[in-house]
Amino acid sequence: MNIKIRQIFLVLGDIILLELSLFLTIFLRFLNNFNFLIFWQHFFPFLLLYFFWLIVFFIFGLYDLNLAHLKISFYSRAGEALLVCFGIGMIFFYLTPVFNISPNITPKTNLFLNIAIFGILFLIWRKVYYSLFAIHLLNKVAILGKNKLTENLALEIKARPYLGYEFVNFLNINENIFSEIKNGEINTLIIAKNFLPKSKITQDLYKCLPLRIDFMDISEAYENICQKIPLFFINQVWFLENLKEGEKKIYDNLKRIIDIILASLLIFITSPLWLIFALLIKLEDKGPILYKQERVGKDKKNFWLFKFRSMKPDAEKGKAIWAEKDDPRVTKIGEFLRDFHLDELPQMINVLKGNISLIGPRPERPEFVKKLEKQIPHYHLRHLIKPGFTGWAQIKFRYGRSVEDSYEKFQYDLYYIKNRSFFLDLGVLLKTFQLLFKREV
Repeated sequence: MNIKIRQIFLVLGDIILLELSLFLTIFLRFLNNFNFLIFWQHFFPFLLLYFFWLIVFFIFGLYDLNLAHLKISFYSRAGEALLVCFGIGMIFFYLTPVFNISPNITPKTNLFLNIAIFGILFLIWRKVYYSLFAIHLLNKVAILGKNKLTENLALEIKARPYLGYEFVNFLNINENIFSEIKNGEINTLIIAKNFLPKSKITQDLYKCLPLRIDFMDISEAYENICQKIPLFFINQVWFLENLKEGEKKIYDNLKRIIDIILASLLIFITSPLWLIFALLIKLEDKGPILYKQERVGKDKKNFWLFKFRSMKPDAEKGKAIWAEKDDPRVTKIGEFLRDFHLDELPQMINVLKGNISLIGPRPERPEFVKKLEKQIPHYHLRHLIKPGFTGWAQIKFRYGRSVEDSYEKFQYDLYYIKNRSFFLDLGVLLKTFQLLFKREV
């Protein structure tokens, strides 16, 4: 059972429990006076509320499979999400008149009971889910061929059983592969390298087709399991087969329209904060409010990226250097803005100008690009698409401060470039809200 199916099970389970918790809430609330007319009067207002609750769960990462087995992290995240959901419910039923659905029946007094019942059912469901799907119903995986790359992949699989895979063994190409797969009850075979069409190993693998197992090459396995593209395996042929930019024209045009709408809306909503931040920045050191920095965009065209200034006016003195953790060049107000990524807000101007999109690989400085292109293979291909305000690499990996970090992030960028879609963009955008509540590490 792959990752997407497991996540769908989590979502469906939550939807069922939300409706069950509503039924139990109304039943307990009205007891002898309970009837289905009362239930249906509450059903549709709560149904709309639950839609927003599910979005909150997604933003708080409650559908990330790697959170399912982390007890402290999971309980903390779940508690925070339920508090936010309760707050949203208060707004719906106390501040929105349209939800006074009946002069005799109001959901206001049922909200606390509903979220308490759902919270209990939710925790029980997650416990059952992890016990059933993440421990017992695992996809048994074997790898044909052993090298440093496959050993790393095996470690990834072992470390993350919640993704639904169980590593069984490395298979020897000189042994009877059919018997090893059958006796090991293998579901998926990962092939470490390409073999010639008429080679003995190819013929042996062909004989394994009746076993009805899934075959994956190493790059596909990394993509499905780790959600990144392994640079050390792919070659130019991979790019020719997988980066089909001609098929993305309609998507790119629609994405531009969405970028303009959302960026305009965000500027309008946050405009009071712009005035406050401008005043605080000016009062601290009387320096400029905005900071512009040259970045490399689509097709390697340079542009000026805007931010609220978070460093001292003479921070770099003409030399580009990587930002550091607890950077001494950061101002007091700048530290606050960086902690909550609020210094990035002026980049909505760049979105409106078309320099960047809301979602895409983060644009780098020309000085860094020249250096990284020499040390990271295929790095120039990240400029095939428009860079982004936020991106897949940003939600999957920490802030980059070195060539090694950039190497790792580029593998996530390649995954996004290949798989980008409206659904993936929506997921990245919602997950970005998590970053607003995380300090950089």
